[in-house]
Parts: sequence; C-alpha cells; structure tokens
Amino acid sequence: MDQTRDTTLDTTPLKAADFAAPTVLLAGTVDYDMYKDFRRQIGQAPCDGLVVVELTTLGGDPEVARMMGEDIRFKSAMNPQCRYAFLGKAAIYSAGTTFMSFFTRKNRYLTPGTRLMIHERKLAKELQINGPLTTCIATVKATLHEIECSIAIQNEGFANLVEGSQVTLDAVIERAPYNWYIEAEEARRLGLIEAVI
Repeated sequence: MDQTRDTTLDTTPLKAADFAAPTVLLAGTVDYDMYKDFRRQIGQAPCDGLVVVELTTLGGDPEVARMMGEDIRFKSAMNPQCRYAFLGKAAIYSAGTTFMSFFTRKNRYLTPGTRLMIHERKLAKELQINGPLTTCIATVKATLHEIECSIAIQNEGFANLVEGSQVTLDAVIERAPYNWYIEAEEARRLGLIEAVI
C-alpha cells in the first residue's frame, strides 16, 4: 500500500542549499515527546513550497514513527502544493527508517556518512498458560495473532521503504532479523534515497 503521494512539485532533485533551514528539526528517541515536538513544528509549517523534516535518531517506538509518517502522508494529500522532504543526519535507525519510508523516494536525502538501520520489530512478552484448556488455547491464539499482525505491519513499512528502489521486499525481510546497516552512498546506489547532500 503506497502511503505517500507524488505531485509534480516532488520531481525536481533538491540541492544542499534547500536544506539550509529545515522546517522541522528532530533528534533523539522516537517517542511520544518527539511526536509532540513534531506536531508542534509541522503545525507551524507553511502550506506551500518546501517543508524539510530533519531527523537524527537511534530508534524508538515504531508506532510513534508510523503516526508521524501518517501525518506526513495526510499533509501531502491535503497540501499538494507543498513538498515534504526528509533529511537524515548521522544515524537513522529502526523507527527513524520507518518514518523515512513515508516520504516518497524522491524526497529522501541523507548527509554523508549517515547510516540507516533496518531491523525486525521486537517482542518481549511472557506467555503464561493457566486455567481451563479452552482458555489456554485462546491465550496462545491471541499471542499468535498479535505476532502475525505485527509482522504484517512491519512488512507494509518495508514495502514502502523499497518501493521504486533496486531492493526487493524479500531481501529486506531476509536481512532485517540481523540488523541491516546501510551507509548513505550505498542507500543512494540501491535507490532507497534520492541523494546524499
């Protein structure tokens, strides 16, 4: 499912000077505090022209990253005269890569030496089986459904990330369990981003 929308405004490659004054500056853990800061800054952004979102993160909550991404998707649809571009600096790990996947490939940029990191979602949960047998089966099935749904959501994000690139979804799924690190120039060569600036 394509979560972003291209417009004619999105087609011209950006230059380093376009990133001189980012509209939204985010750094740190992707969490609810970052989301509040993101909402405040994106709410003050203009409704036309270029809106640059700059991020540095070692990761965080994937659902918060998806919420931020959905805000970008929504604003892109509501403001087709506005171009939302992503600039990753130094480290774009885990949830940061999830957030980046909501930007069209032509609107993804990294600074030199930046690393992307892609990994599977993680689950830490104790499963306690206690009670009547039918209840035990329901508990196990509920956990299985939770895992299956999380995998489906994860793979939707992977599909968005690789759309229009030379990387297949199968390749990401194969490498994600082992924390796949991708340097900026490699990301450009693979077509995961537009350019390194």
